[in-house]
Amino acid sequence: MADGVVERSRPRDRILETAQDMFHKHGIKGVGVDAITEAAGTNKMTLYRHFESKDDLIIECLRATAAKAAAIWDAFEAEHPGDKLAQLHAWVRKVSEMLTADSRGCDMANAAVELSETDHPARRVIKELKEAQRERLVSLCRDAGVGQAELLADTLSLLLEGARVSMQSVGAEGPSAQFVRMAEGLIASFRAR
Repeated sequence: MADGVVERSRPRDRILETAQDMFHKHGIKGVGVDAITEAAGTNKMTLYRHFESKDDLIIECLRATAAKAAAIWDAFEAEHPGDKLAQLHAWVRKVSEMLTADSRGCDMANAAVELSETDHPARRVIKELKEAQRERLVSLCRDAGVGQAELLADTLSLLLEGARVSMQSVGAEGPSAQFVRMAEGLIASFRAR
Protein backbone atom coordinates (compact mmCIF):
# COMPACT_ATOMS: atom_id res chain seq x y z
CA MET A 1 0.00 0.00 0.00
CA ALA A 2 1.43 3.40 -0.97
CA ASP A 3 0.04 6.66 0.46
CA GLY A 4 -3.12 4.90 1.65
CA VAL A 5 -3.94 3.63 -1.84
CA VAL A 6 -4.40 -0.08 -2.24
CA GLU A 7 -2.26 -1.37 -5.07
CA ARG A 8 -4.12 -3.32 -7.74
CA SER A 9 -3.16 -6.92 -8.10
CA ARG A 10 -0.84 -7.95 -10.88
CA PRO A 11 -2.42 -8.31 -14.33
CA ARG A 12 -1.94 -12.11 -14.38
CA ASP A 13 -3.68 -12.46 -11.02
CA ARG A 14 -6.53 -10.14 -12.07
CA ILE A 15 -7.04 -12.08 -15.29
CA LEU A 16 -7.02 -15.41 -13.47
CA GLU A 17 -9.39 -14.27 -10.71
CA THR A 18 -11.73 -12.63 -13.22
CA ALA A 19 -11.78 -15.69 -15.48
CA GLN A 20 -12.47 -18.01 -12.53
CA ASP A 21 -15.39 -15.88 -11.43
CA MET A 22 -16.82 -15.49 -14.92
CA PHE A 23 -16.37 -19.17 -15.85
CA HIS A 24 -18.07 -20.15 -12.60
CA LYS A 25 -21.03 -17.82 -13.13
CA HIS A 26 -21.51 -18.10 -16.90
CA GLY A 27 -19.71 -21.26 -18.01
CA ILE A 28 -16.49 -21.61 -19.94
CA LYS A 29 -18.02 -21.46 -23.39
CA GLY A 30 -20.27 -18.57 -22.37
CA VAL A 31 -17.32 -16.26 -21.69
CA GLY A 32 -14.92 -14.94 -24.29
CA VAL A 33 -11.44 -13.52 -23.94
CA ASP A 34 -12.74 -10.01 -24.71
CA ALA A 35 -15.15 -10.11 -21.78
CA ILE A 36 -12.45 -11.42 -19.44
CA THR A 37 -9.93 -8.75 -20.38
CA GLU A 38 -12.50 -5.97 -20.12
CA ALA A 39 -13.66 -7.13 -16.68
CA ALA A 40 -10.03 -7.55 -15.54
CA GLY A 41 -9.13 -4.05 -16.70
CA THR A 42 -6.52 -5.25 -19.16
CA ASN A 43 -6.24 -6.22 -22.82
CA LYS A 44 -5.83 -9.31 -25.01
CA MET A 45 -2.12 -8.75 -25.49
CA THR A 46 -1.60 -8.85 -21.72
CA LEU A 47 -3.78 -11.94 -21.38
CA TYR A 48 -1.83 -13.77 -24.09
CA ARG A 49 1.46 -12.69 -22.54
CA HIS A 50 0.50 -14.61 -19.40
CA PHE A 51 -1.58 -17.41 -20.93
CA GLU A 52 -0.82 -18.95 -24.32
CA SER A 53 -4.49 -19.51 -25.10
CA LYS A 54 -7.95 -19.54 -23.58
CA ASP A 55 -7.41 -23.27 -22.99
CA ASP A 56 -4.27 -22.48 -20.98
CA LEU A 57 -6.28 -19.96 -18.94
CA ILE A 58 -8.99 -22.59 -18.33
CA ILE A 59 -6.36 -25.04 -17.08
CA GLU A 60 -4.86 -22.46 -14.73
CA CYS A 61 -8.33 -21.63 -13.40
CA LEU A 62 -8.95 -25.32 -12.68
CA ARG A 63 -5.58 -25.62 -10.93
CA ALA A 64 -6.38 -22.55 -8.83
CA THR A 65 -9.70 -24.15 -7.86
CA ALA A 66 -7.85 -27.32 -6.85
CA ALA A 67 -5.41 -25.26 -4.76
CA LYS A 68 -8.33 -23.69 -2.89
CA ALA A 69 -9.73 -27.16 -2.23
CA ALA A 70 -6.34 -28.33 -0.95
CA ALA A 71 -6.30 -25.42 1.49
CA ILE A 72 -9.68 -26.56 2.83
CA TRP A 73 -8.29 -30.06 3.40
CA ASP A 74 -5.30 -28.53 5.21
CA ALA A 75 -7.72 -26.61 7.43
CA PHE A 76 -9.40 -29.89 8.46
CA GLU A 77 -6.03 -31.23 9.56
CA ALA A 78 -5.23 -28.03 11.46
CA GLU A 79 -8.63 -27.95 13.19
CA HIS A 80 -8.57 -31.65 14.15
CA PRO A 81 -4.90 -32.68 14.38
CA GLY A 82 -4.50 -36.43 14.56
CA ASP A 83 -8.27 -37.07 14.58
CA LYS A 84 -9.01 -38.41 11.11
CA LEU A 85 -12.62 -39.28 11.91
CA ALA A 86 -13.26 -35.69 13.03
CA GLN A 87 -11.62 -34.52 9.79
CA LEU A 88 -13.97 -36.75 7.80
CA HIS A 89 -16.98 -35.31 9.61
CA ALA A 90 -15.57 -31.80 9.00
CA TRP A 91 -15.38 -32.65 5.28
CA VAL A 92 -19.09 -33.60 5.32
CA ARG A 93 -20.06 -30.34 7.04
CA LYS A 94 -17.87 -28.21 4.76
CA VAL A 95 -19.13 -29.68 1.49
CA SER A 96 -22.68 -29.29 2.78
CA GLU A 97 -22.00 -25.60 3.47
CA MET A 98 -20.55 -25.25 -0.01
CA LEU A 99 -23.64 -26.92 -1.50
CA THR A 100 -26.00 -24.42 0.06
CA ALA A 101 -23.73 -21.40 -0.45
CA ASP A 102 -23.33 -21.87 -4.20
CA SER A 103 -25.81 -23.67 -6.41
CA ARG A 104 -23.46 -23.58 -9.43
CA GLY A 105 -21.64 -26.67 -8.19
CA CYS A 106 -18.13 -27.91 -8.81
CA ASP A 107 -16.08 -25.94 -11.33
CA MET A 108 -14.21 -29.07 -12.41
CA ALA A 109 -17.36 -31.12 -12.93
CA ASN A 110 -19.00 -28.25 -14.78
CA ALA A 111 -15.92 -27.89 -16.99
CA ALA A 112 -15.90 -31.63 -17.71
CA VAL A 113 -19.52 -31.47 -18.87
CA GLU A 114 -19.00 -28.32 -20.89
CA LEU A 115 -15.72 -29.36 -22.54
CA SER A 116 -17.09 -32.47 -24.17
CA GLU A 117 -14.24 -32.93 -26.66
CA THR A 118 -12.25 -35.91 -25.37
CA ASP A 119 -8.98 -34.40 -26.59
CA HIS A 120 -9.48 -30.99 -24.96
CA PRO A 121 -6.32 -30.24 -22.93
CA ALA A 122 -8.34 -29.38 -19.82
CA ARG A 123 -9.92 -32.87 -19.72
CA ARG A 124 -6.59 -34.44 -18.68
CA VAL A 125 -6.12 -31.83 -15.98
CA ILE A 126 -9.68 -32.33 -14.69
CA LYS A 127 -9.09 -36.09 -14.51
CA GLU A 128 -5.81 -35.63 -12.61
CA LEU A 129 -7.32 -33.16 -10.16
CA LYS A 130 -10.45 -35.24 -9.53
CA GLU A 131 -8.32 -38.38 -9.03
CA ALA A 132 -6.14 -36.51 -6.52
CA GLN A 133 -9.25 -35.40 -4.61
CA ARG A 134 -10.55 -38.97 -4.62
CA GLU A 135 -7.24 -40.29 -3.28
CA ARG A 136 -7.27 -37.71 -0.52
CA LEU A 137 -10.78 -38.78 0.52
CA VAL A 138 -9.87 -42.48 0.32
CA SER A 139 -6.82 -41.85 2.51
CA LEU A 140 -8.89 -39.92 5.01
CA CYS A 141 -11.48 -42.71 5.19
CA ARG A 142 -8.73 -45.32 5.57
CA ASP A 143 -6.87 -43.29 8.22
CA ALA A 144 -10.16 -42.79 10.08
CA GLY A 145 -10.32 -46.56 10.48
CA VAL A 146 -13.25 -47.08 8.12
CA GLY A 147 -13.47 -50.49 6.49
CA GLN A 148 -13.81 -50.47 2.72
CA ALA A 149 -12.35 -46.96 2.57
CA GLU A 150 -12.36 -46.81 -1.22
CA LEU A 151 -16.01 -47.81 -1.43
CA LEU A 152 -17.02 -45.25 1.21
CA ALA A 153 -15.00 -42.49 -0.49
CA ASP A 154 -16.58 -43.28 -3.85
CA THR A 155 -20.05 -43.46 -2.32
CA LEU A 156 -19.58 -40.09 -0.59
CA SER A 157 -18.22 -38.58 -3.81
CA LEU A 158 -21.18 -39.79 -5.85
CA LEU A 159 -23.57 -38.61 -3.14
CA LEU A 160 -21.96 -35.18 -3.29
CA GLU A 161 -22.08 -35.01 -7.09
CA GLY A 162 -25.74 -36.04 -7.01
CA ALA A 163 -26.48 -33.42 -4.35
CA ARG A 164 -24.85 -30.77 -6.55
CA VAL A 165 -27.03 -31.73 -9.51
CA SER A 166 -30.12 -31.86 -7.30
CA MET A 167 -29.31 -28.40 -5.96
CA GLN A 168 -29.09 -27.04 -9.52
CA SER A 169 -32.24 -28.76 -10.73
CA VAL A 170 -34.69 -28.56 -7.81
CA GLY A 171 -33.02 -26.19 -5.37
CA ALA A 172 -32.11 -26.30 -1.71
CA GLU A 173 -35.41 -27.90 -0.67
CA GLY A 174 -34.77 -31.04 -2.73
CA PRO A 175 -32.80 -34.16 -1.80
CA SER A 176 -29.58 -32.15 -1.37
CA ALA A 177 -31.03 -30.81 1.88
CA GLN A 178 -30.45 -34.28 3.33
CA PHE A 179 -26.77 -34.47 2.36
CA VAL A 180 -25.30 -34.30 5.89
CA ARG A 181 -27.77 -36.83 7.26
CA MET A 182 -27.11 -39.24 4.37
CA ALA A 183 -23.33 -38.82 4.48
CA GLU A 184 -23.19 -39.27 8.26
CA GLY A 185 -25.39 -42.36 7.91
CA LEU A 186 -23.01 -43.80 5.32
CA ILE A 187 -19.99 -43.18 7.53
CA ALA A 188 -21.72 -44.81 10.52
CA SER A 189 -22.76 -47.77 8.39
CA PHE A 190 -19.27 -48.35 7.03
CA ARG A 191 -17.73 -47.98 10.51
CA ALA A 192 -20.14 -50.59 11.89
CA ARG A 193 -19.01 -53.23 9.37
